[in-house]
Amino acid sequence: MHKKITLRLIPALIAVTFSGGAFAAAFQLTGQSASGVGIANAGAAAAAEDTSTLYYNPAGMTYLPEGHNISFATTLLDRSTHFTNEGTAPYTVNPPGISFPIGDNGGNGGGLNAVPALYYSYSLAPQWRLGLAINPTFADETEYDKNFVGRYSGLKTKIRIINVNPSVAYKVNDALSLAVGINFAKADVKFQQALPRAFQSDGLGTLEGDATGWGYNLGLMYQVSKDTRVGLSYRSKIKFDLEGEGSRNIPALATNPAITAELTTPDTASLAVHHQLNPKWAVLADYTWTGWSSLQRLEPMTTTGARAVAPLRYNFKDTYRVGLGTTYQLNDQWMLRLGVAFDKGAVPDDASRTMTVPDQDRTWLAIGAKWKITPKASLDIGYAHLFVKDAKTARNVYSDVNETQLRQTVRGKFETSADMLSLQLNYAF
Repeated sequence: MHKKITLRLIPALIAVTFSGGAFAAAFQLTGQSASGVGIANAGAAAAAEDTSTLYYNPAGMTYLPEGHNISFATTLLDRSTHFTNEGTAPYTVNPPGISFPIGDNGGNGGGLNAVPALYYSYSLAPQWRLGLAINPTFADETEYDKNFVGRYSGLKTKIRIINVNPSVAYKVNDALSLAVGINFAKADVKFQQALPRAFQSDGLGTLEGDATGWGYNLGLMYQVSKDTRVGLSYRSKIKFDLEGEGSRNIPALATNPAITAELTTPDTASLAVHHQLNPKWAVLADYTWTGWSSLQRLEPMTTTGARAVAPLRYNFKDTYRVGLGTTYQLNDQWMLRLGVAFDKGAVPDDASRTMTVPDQDRTWLAIGAKWKITPKASLDIGYAHLFVKDAKTARNVYSDVNETQLRQTVRGKFETSADMLSLQLNYAF
């Protein structure tokens, strides 16, 4: 398919696709359900509480009531990202010895966004379930003021990756359930960054592109005893083949070569447990791994096989997440939730941290509740605050494909935090 992508901005496209604004390590969007947000997603792969189990572990569909089950969730994500300059030198071209103004801290790069998700499950037979999940698995929106000190690395981004995931689950016996799903993902991206112009105001480069990719996911649920079950889920990598051509708003630099770039999202695996302590209290826990080391660098190429620009180096490392939560059945109508989680960042060092990936370790603190409106309908609410460790950057900016012409090193600190508020309606019929 055809995409319009600014030639020199292909590395930036890849950078923002893995933005920390999504609030899991590097890029993953975590606000997939109110029942999950309200417990910091602790033990989600073993919870099997509502139809959102399709995302966390589709084998959990066999624990839902027979017939039709549907859940619709919307999560409001309010993110604050502030940059503080700590010794960035001007962008300099030498010779002829031209330096461009350093700029300012760029204001708040975050903002308020809504994340919707839809889940549906149907029982073909007592042992068989079909399901469909439609949700944005990756997303970010980042925008700095036009005089941002890091504007030659990144100024504005808008990323949406929507996943359509049909699944089938089978209850092998009273203890074991298995599931498999197919993932079709569509990515839409927009990115803007400043382009330096001698003795004039900066130019602006804009890219817009889209691509599609396929993957799969697997799920297993095992009832160890009447009070304890274990969940195991896996979600595969998805490869996006980006194609495009260059364009700029600076006439003297206008070129339109064809380019390609490969983007692959990492695979993930989660091991979770749900244990019912007594009729009132339950505890949930999980360990989730993400294979970020599969992405070390991305290299935009021309159709002749030559580099289009300098490769974008990430040097990502594998990450993990651990969560612990509890639920309390207050009465027949109300269930209360509480959860904490620690999410390890994927960026290994300051030099690998870009303007649009201020990723760092983060800690969740979450509360939530479920209101059973009728025997067939319920409403979930979840709130979480994310404490993000300050993130340093020392990012080099080059102007040649071989990375020999260093023009600037952006040095500074990102201070980020986020709040999530999620609502979810569940209905069985």
